[in-house]
Amino acid sequence: MTRRDALRAGGAGMLLATASRSPAQAVAEGRVMTVLGPIAPEDMGVTLPHEHVLVDFVGADAASPDRYKADEVFAVALPYLKRIHEQGVRTFVECTPAFLARDPALLRRLSEASGLHVLTNTGYYAASGGKFLPGHARTESADALAARWLAEWRDGIGGTGIRPGFQKIGVDGGPLPEVGVKLVRAAARVHLASGLTIAAHTGDGRAAMQELDVLREEGVDPSAFIWVHANAEPDPALHAEAASRGAWVEFDGVGPGSVDRHVELVAAMKGKGRLGRVLLSHDAGWYHVGEPGGGEFRPFDTLWKDLVPALRKAGLSEADVRTLTVDNPRAAFTIRVRRA
Repeated sequence: MTRRDALRAGGAGMLLATASRSPAQAVAEGRVMTVLGPIAPEDMGVTLPHEHVLVDFVGADAASPDRYKADEVFAVALPYLKRIHEQGVRTFVECTPAFLARDPALLRRLSEASGLHVLTNTGYYAASGGKFLPGHARTESADALAARWLAEWRDGIGGTGIRPGFQKIGVDGGPLPEVGVKLVRAAARVHLASGLTIAAHTGDGRAAMQELDVLREEGVDPSAFIWVHANAEPDPALHAEAASRGAWVEFDGVGPGSVDRHVELVAAMKGKGRLGRVLLSHDAGWYHVGEPGGGEFRPFDTLWKDLVPALRKAGLSEADVRTLTVDNPRAAFTIRVRRA
């Protein structure tokens, strides 16, 4: 019996079998789940696959909605969302995870007011040394964590009825500690039961390769995995390696001071024939809980205002731009079970 068969025959198999009978999956297969419900993938349009509305860095033990006023965050964030809607952006993927101020109800209000499709997430974040992990995540099994995340997928998050459109996990650089491996395994099992893509904040290329190895062991195709913050890895060979294995390589961190660097990253991937595995976003925002007025809010408009013109100047075609901003995010976030 292979490891994959053993997992399916044991607790993971029972988890998958139970979840696969859920009507939630039948409704969502081949769709994209937003905070307002499922949409057709072709309705996503131009998409920003990694952004934030608010973040609270106080830590899992103290994080609470009581630490901020949702109405104030709404007033601060809405003009920035309206601005990108005017630029032609249609979908906004909000990547703040649980215990860092994930607020699906606020995102629903912002979606309705801005006209943007907005996605939220399930999953846990073990980067930054595990500061943002709830205590139970250190002791529970991968199956137990997967069951928690699948409950959000099935029933909605925190009584809101809002369902996640993807998974967001976080790990530091490799080699991964035991808890990091456990989160990847839990995310793999959730994917096999739900089809939710795994977006993983990843400390370096070594960790990304290990994550892909764990997903293979769990029977998940690499196309279900987004290497978040791949732009922080200096070795372009690892970008190409992840793409060649089928993963999504996300160059976020787009900002006024990084346009030239992002042009280099995209051009390198195009030169290797891997443009079809690249995602671009700002990793911007956000209302900082605990700072007066939310502190400095970085806008989400550099990609269309500066980076896309620079990419065109560097020789990318309109078809290439559409691949990066429309086609790739659509493929990455469409809900499908992708088995290895």
